[in-house]
Amino acid sequence: MFHQICIINNNIVFFNSILLDMTINNPIFIFALITVIWFIPGIVFRRIKTWQQIKKKEKSQNEAIKKLYPKPGDFED
Repeated sequence: MFHQICIINNNIVFFNSILLDMTINNPIFIFALITVIWFIPGIVFRRIKTWQQIKKKEKSQNEAIKKLYPKPGDFED
């Protein structure tokens, strides 16, 4: 029983090492991996900056609208 388990574990380790070797030596996979690592942070950063700009624009628009339409009690003599 133990011998069979050892053979199964050796086959799994051997299969994993072959799979890892085939993956690391595959130029298309490495190109795709580097491309993803390169572009994902830029995409995330751009979306965050765009979201911040939209919020800033909305805030300035709201302030400009408040100046145009003051509340009734703001200008009491």
